[in-house]
Amino acid sequence: MINQTRRRFLESQIWPHVQTPAQYVGGERNIVVKDHRDVRGKLAIGFPDAYTIGMSHHGLQVLYSLMNRRSDWCAERVFTPWPDMEALLRRHDVPLYTLETFTALSDFDVVGLSLQYEISSPNVLTMIDLGGIPLESSDRTMADPLLVAGGPCCQNPEPMADYFDVMITGDGEPALPEICDLWLELKQKYRRDDGTFADGEDGRRQRAEALAVVAGRLPWAYVPRFYQPEYAGDRIVALNRLRDDVPETIAPSVISDLDGTPLPTEPIVPYIDCVHDRIAIEIMRGCPHLCRFCQSTVIKRPLRIREVETIVQAAIDSYESTGYNEISILSLSSSDYPHFEPLVHRLHEVFKPLGVNISVPSLRVNDQLRTLPQLIGNGRRSSMTLAPEVARDDMREQIRKKIKNSDLIEGCRVAFQNGFESVKLYFMCGLPGEREIDLDGIVDLAEQIATVGKEVRGRYARVTASVSNFVPKAHTPYQWNGMQHRDYFHWAHKYMRRRCKIRSVKVKCHDVETSLLEGVLSRGDRRTGKAIRLAWERGARMDGWTEHLDADRWWTAIEDAGINVESQVHQPYQMMDKLPWDHVNVKFGRAYLEKEQDRSTVQLAAMATVQS
Repeated sequence: MINQTRRRFLESQIWPHVQTPAQYVGGERNIVVKDHRDVRGKLAIGFPDAYTIGMSHHGLQVLYSLMNRRSDWCAERVFTPWPDMEALLRRHDVPLYTLETFTALSDFDVVGLSLQYEISSPNVLTMIDLGGIPLESSDRTMADPLLVAGGPCCQNPEPMADYFDVMITGDGEPALPEICDLWLELKQKYRRDDGTFADGEDGRRQRAEALAVVAGRLPWAYVPRFYQPEYAGDRIVALNRLRDDVPETIAPSVISDLDGTPLPTEPIVPYIDCVHDRIAIEIMRGCPHLCRFCQSTVIKRPLRIREVETIVQAAIDSYESTGYNEISILSLSSSDYPHFEPLVHRLHEVFKPLGVNISVPSLRVNDQLRTLPQLIGNGRRSSMTLAPEVARDDMREQIRKKIKNSDLIEGCRVAFQNGFESVKLYFMCGLPGEREIDLDGIVDLAEQIATVGKEVRGRYARVTASVSNFVPKAHTPYQWNGMQHRDYFHWAHKYMRRRCKIRSVKVKCHDVETSLLEGVLSRGDRRTGKAIRLAWERGARMDGWTEHLDADRWWTAIEDAGINVESQVHQPYQMMDKLPWDHVNVKFGRAYLEKEQDRSTVQLAAMATVQS
């Protein structure tokens, strides 16, 4: 049931006046369009970033496919419009709409947004407001959609807590259908005979009652309005329940049988180039390694895999429904998949005759890397990407990433022998206990690999050391640590660049202001939501894109919201301190994290005596 009136207006008055209008028109291959009169429930699946980013996100395709398999629900997509599109929608009083039927967000039963990146928080407010929904949960009635958040940013739900009705951690596949069905049941309970709902205070009270049922019945559903933070100075000291029938802590949603969970085999094919224009197949969820800096390895436990034939058949079906010429196998660490070699052999056997390239990102640096370049071949690829994170053995012991430089170097040698021309290495700067020799090691390792390229190919290989600024994230053993200051990051970046002697080696460092803002937003309590709203009201849009980020606007908003950045970001927590995200549970729990942090502290003391 397409809203043809709205579509015709967009076609004549708006799309001709915006950049890249194809991202707003819908109609792509493999979309699912259902008549709203034939379904019980309507779900809008949103991604708070541009279409080119959202359409590259595998999770969106998974949930879209999952819900549209059901005959009683429709699932439609919505993304954050660019500022030019937003301005025209507001000027013409056109609400933010879904791409399948051009329906306003306010007309859906449930709106689910995936929170992937803290800096994109203002985009969430743009979508809610432009979609015709009250910004804060407390102002909504049963006539408004249920606003649900998922994704990694929900590991600390507090900064965005005022804007969502429910926030979910863990796997979305079991959680989303259940919460959608429950909300329809609750809506029916409060619907009046004429099909309308109560407004004003009665409507808000009814919504609170319905949300209490959600919080009490679904252990993984965090309903922030029923929890009141208590502060002492600049930090939280308690999170008090306002009702006895909601849980003290929130459990993650977990898929037990990943292999039995269908993959999206008819993914939508965009009209325009996106970040990832290829088939993506998730082969494994979770990671067998327990790196202390990594939030993903904590929140995606336990480790679950798909069988080889499940993956291959899904790849065949996806190829036949899209025609893509590249297939990417996805996981946190693809080469740790227990049947990795048989899988790659089968994929090459099936797809090489068709001219389809097999992409294997997230390669593990271990002795297997010495043979991987021969196994995966380079096809149309000329570059290999690896994530050693740090360059010295004692620092690797500290972060619990058990890799060896010898494996990395020999793996790169084999890659150069098999036609690869360049290597990209991911490192981190600002880790606990970092020393000058650790920065030296990053440059030295990059130059050593470039030299190996010269030995193999007769000229120095192109090597890019991409250095991110470490942010201690929730639910990692490093969550108690403070983040390094601005001056340190600027010094470290300049130091590494100055040490580079080989022209084919580049050190590219992440923007310091962006990383510091990520620290504020990822480590904040509920008061941080005020800063997000101030930044949004003052024009923050698409700040995940460097050219749109105005750091000064953010720092002013943070100051005006009364946030003490030194306390929130840079000062470490004591082990027994209350953390803003303690009410969210992860597998193994806080006791495991405390043990790992204690071990880290002992290792740091030993490292501090090493100068060379």
